[in-house]
Amino acid sequence: MQYGFITTEDLKQRYGYNHPPRAARDVREHGIPLETFRVTGSDGRKIAAYRFGDVSKARFSRLSGRTALSKQIKDELIRRYGCKCFIYLEEVDKRELQIDHPIPFEVDGEPDLEPDNFMLLCGSANRAKSWSCEHCENWNSIKDKSICLSCYWAYPENYTHIAMQQIRRIDLLWEGDDVEIYERLKQQAVNLEKEIPEFVKEIIEREVGRDNDG
Repeated sequence: MQYGFITTEDLKQRYGYNHPPRAARDVREHGIPLETFRVTGSDGRKIAAYRFGDVSKARFSRLSGRTALSKQIKDELIRRYGCKCFIYLEEVDKRELQIDHPIPFEVDGEPDLEPDNFMLLCGSANRAKSWSCEHCENWNSIKDKSICLSCYWAYPENYTHIAMQQIRRIDLLWEGDDVEIYERLKQQAVNLEKEIPEFVKEIIEREVGRDNDG
């Protein structure tokens, strides 16, 4: 309000937000209209900037009570599915789980405040999802809910694309006694001068090929 607008550079360097687009998203999700435009950053590259939009389009009434309900929604999701990230499927501390929309606010607006309309993500998955969504054509211009419904970031158990790209992914986690297996994979990859993801893919492809041959 003091300067008329703020850039992603300001948010990160002056105010310490490590993921500026997420800060802007939080503002929008609280019903405050925010416009995005481009300016030139200190290094000469184009960066995003934000300014408040038309106040008459604020959605405070729709969001009233959301803060109070968020704990209830979180507790209900944990009761149904366990204390785990919906994307990475790993169990994490309750405090590390964040409530998020399967369908981004920018595409479909604020849903009814029912647990089925939300998901729980760990911080890492939430940041990855935010970055991917914010670089998706559907987020930026198309605004078609059905596209989101078939995206990995909304339903990783049944998807046909990731941010409108023909991509498939598996997120693997080694913990506890399994860490030793990871370290062995890592050492083998190093010996072969390969990155671990490339090496793991080769192992999987080899096993799939054996099944087909059989």
